Amino acid sequence: MAAPARTLRVAGPDEPSLDPAAIERAYRRERARRRARYARAEAARSSTARFFVVLAVLLFLTVLFALFAWHEVQATFGI
Repeated sequence: MAAPARTLRVAGPDEPSLDPAAIERAYRRERARRRARYARAEAARSSTARFFVVLAVLLFLTVLFALFAWHEVQATFGI
């Protein structure tokens, strides 16, 4: 008669790992996740700053164009 197949016992999340390098890998993974989180936050802050700089430049160019157009209208029609 055949014997039942052996099953691998999987360690639960609260049980310590038998692999001694697993702790170091977990530390490295968590440090990488933290660096990625900080990088995303920094990218969000810099994108907000870029948005407001571009908005200010466009506003300045719009005002400049409006003043130039107003000057041309006054020169053309003698207002």
